[in-house]
Amino acid sequence: QVQLVESGGGLVQAGGSLRLSCAASGSIFSADVQAWYRQVPGKQRELVASITRSNTINYADSVKGRFTISRDNAKNTVYLQMNSLEPEDTAVYSCYLFMGRSIWGQGTQVTVSL
Repeated sequence: QVQLVESGGGLVQAGGSLRLSCAASGSIFSADVQAWYRQVPGKQRELVASITRSNTINYADSVKGRFTISRDNAKNTVYLQMNSLEPEDTAVYSCYLFMGRSIWGQGTQVTVSL
C-alpha cells in the first residue's frame, strides 16, 4: 500500500519561494493523476495543480505563472515549486494521487507573511 509523505512547508515572506515534495513509499509510475491540494480552515479544499500519466498539467487560476508541478518517477516523488508567494497562499498543502484508489498525504503547512 503506497503512502505519501509531504515535506518542504514552512514560513516564508511574501515574494519568497518554497518547494514542496511528496515522496511515495512505492512506485507511482502507473498513477493516473498526481496532484497538490490546499485547504484553509473553514474553506473547501482547493485543487492547486495536477499532472496526469500522459503529462497533462493543470493549475488553479490563482497560481498560474507562479507554481510549477513536476515529478520524478525514478524517485517516486512529486514536487510543487511555489514562487512569488502571497499571503493568500497560506494553507495546508496535501499531496494526492489516484492509482486504482485515492491516496492522500498528511499535509504540510505553508504560511506566507507580509
